[in-house]
Amino acid sequence: FDCTYAPMKHVGYKAVVSNISDICAMNGRATHILISLAIPNKYSVELISSLYDGIHLACKNYSVDLIGGDTTASPSSLIINATVLGVGDKKAIVCRSGASPTDLVIATGDLGAAYLGLQILEREKEIFEKNNHAQPPLDEYTYILERQLKPEPRVDIITWLRENNIIPSSMIDISDGLASEAIHLAKSSAVGIKIFEDRIPISAETDKTAQELRVDPSMCALYGGEDYELLFTLPIKYHKQLMGVSDMHIIGHVTSEKNVVELIKENG
Repeated sequence: FDCTYAPMKHVGYKAVVSNISDICAMNGRATHILISLAIPNKYSVELISSLYDGIHLACKNYSVDLIGGDTTASPSSLIINATVLGVGDKKAIVCRSGASPTDLVIATGDLGAAYLGLQILEREKEIFEKNNHAQPPLDEYTYILERQLKPEPRVDIITWLRENNIIPSSMIDISDGLASEAIHLAKSSAVGIKIFEDRIPISAETDKTAQELRVDPSMCALYGGEDYELLFTLPIKYHKQLMGVSDMHIIGHVTSEKNVVELIKENG
């Protein structure tokens, strides 16, 4: 994180929710978290209090108890280490290794926004460093900036799956980009995956900003990371149940070609 544009409260919030997302990725529920800090002497008590305001807000929003940690000095950088604990039904825990040929591949939410939010923040930081009187025009980028600075884990998706008695065959959270996560699922499950480019969920705000920055929005979704959405596979029998759900997108399917992950472009 860069303190030039990342408020300490947001940094604390993100430290918690990014870890809750890992518990979601195993179809579990986060219950407790430990936070350890290494703090340089240039950080004031007020800044660290603001960091903990964000930590406490995230814990409150997701019913997670902060149960301890450690604090020590750092010679240079502020270091935040979070350890999250969670629970789940033993029969419903989902790993990366259960995908089977013909399973559907599903991505939640939309992808690529967090990466573009970072690009906008870096651009405005560069302008500010050249002219510290510059006022960055950020209002039109609210959505993608929130996706970068204050992401939310998909606890709602895990709740929906549980309420509908659906257990994914494999699952991972999208913290390193869709491409990386698809490769992890394919390798762990010893299968192949086909993803169709025109099925990748990309928001209007993401698409508009990508065009402005002259980058391919699909590449932002595939390689950007930090979206904290979920990527999972489901047996094809659940296809009808998914059709009425707005925030789950069928983007491809699992194949029997071991470790072959393909992106199918719009032209085939």
